[in-house]
Amino acid sequence: MARIKRAVNAKKRHKKVLKQAKGYYGSKSLLFRTANQAVMKSLAYSYIGRKHKKRDFRKLWIARINAAARINGTSYSKLMGNLKKANIDINRKMLAELAVNNPEEFAKLVEAANKNA
Repeated sequence: MARIKRAVNAKKRHKKVLKQAKGYYGSKSLLFRTANQAVMKSLAYSYIGRKHKKRDFRKLWIARINAAARINGTSYSKLMGNLKKANIDINRKMLAELAVNNPEEFAKLVEAANKNA
């Protein structure tokens, strides 16, 4: 049976990992073993980070809506409940956008929600 030489494939894999580790501090960008560990950890963090980003933005939108709602004399939970009762379908992202950039339109929305609820 023929012997399998791994040099070409190993070299290719090492180059790929070291290229991904470019810019890392110290030996993490120079030595394969430490670079491989750092790259694997970085890839895991980036996967988790994509999930966290969704949570973080939702938290931000809720905080902005709550602040604007309190300026208009209500709380976040009461506002969301009243919007649902008034059959006003608007997502938190757009509500937060209105709260920050169009406070007068947001106030009208709060008024409409309170009137119909």
